[in-house]
Amino acid sequence: MPTDIVVDAMGSDKAPEPEVRGAVLAARQYDVRVHLVGPEDRLRPILRQALRGQRLPVFIVPATEWITMDDKAAQAVRSKRDSTMRVGLKMVREGRAAGFFTAGNTGAAMATAKMVLGMLSGVDRPALAQILPTVHRIPSLLLDVGANVDCDPDNLVQFAVMGHMYAKNILRIHNPRVGLLSIGEEDSKGNALTRDTLPLLRALKGINFKGNVEGRDLFNGHSDVAVCDGFVGNVALKSIEGTAHLLSASLRESLKSTVTSQVGALLSRRAFAEFKKRLDYSEYGGAVLLGVRGVCIVGHGSSNEKAIMNGVRVAAEFAQAEVNSGIEAALLPS
Repeated sequence: MPTDIVVDAMGSDKAPEPEVRGAVLAARQYDVRVHLVGPEDRLRPILRQALRGQRLPVFIVPATEWITMDDKAAQAVRSKRDSTMRVGLKMVREGRAAGFFTAGNTGAAMATAKMVLGMLSGVDRPALAQILPTVHRIPSLLLDVGANVDCDPDNLVQFAVMGHMYAKNILRIHNPRVGLLSIGEEDSKGNALTRDTLPLLRALKGINFKGNVEGRDLFNGHSDVAVCDGFVGNVALKSIEGTAHLLSASLRESLKSTVTSQVGALLSRRAFAEFKKRLDYSEYGGAVLLGVRGVCIVGHGSSNEKAIMNGVRVAAEFAQAEVNSGIEAALLPS
């Protein structure tokens, strides 16, 4: 039975072309039905062209408004009652779809998801969780990467539980190693938040907590889940994106510098393609908003059609794994 996934067709910087073409790719590649939410008069011609006469399960759900990157999230959520985000998340709440993807305003997506879907029992705040590549090819998870700038220790404990359940059920890591992102491995290192959170995580049952981890541990395979507040996580994520861009651009420039390097690049084309793929954000499909009563995936504003396709895939995988029920069971008192 195909999984129904809703896509905010007006979210990305270049909407709606990437969303429409990404939805078609997803319907062609995976066992999903994709529902594009947006103004039908704008979506229909692009969808007709993208389908190229094929009959694929891609549908249009009308919505007359959308939230832009320049909109103030709280105000837009309240005033734009027929926004693509609100219409799409309402479909999830009503059971007409299993998950929702947007490459739009992150703050608006979080606020709308909290309002429309509500929070899981035992969760005070949602967290954005981002998959990262590692040297061992088994990805790691970083959360929160921007949903909550200020957090208290209880929030980080809840993030640890949510990250553990995601890594176990989606990344298929049997006993995920959870670390608290800090400036040193020693218990004394860090700020007041990390020092106050550390004993709570050590006392948490059912979590394979390894103590403090450093930024380098996000990629060296020493931990599977790294927990932090949204301020630290967002700075880390943006730094990672910038570094990946620098590496790719520098490598490309170096390979074009001499005839010898160009020949070497040609002979190593497959290896360089694999390297680029591992650093490409579009392969990971976006960040998962953990803690809401439903499935909500938030992609990068510059998402291309491949990123949209993978966002649909991630939403379907999350819905099928039933991660949310595991989070509630772990957080509710026995």
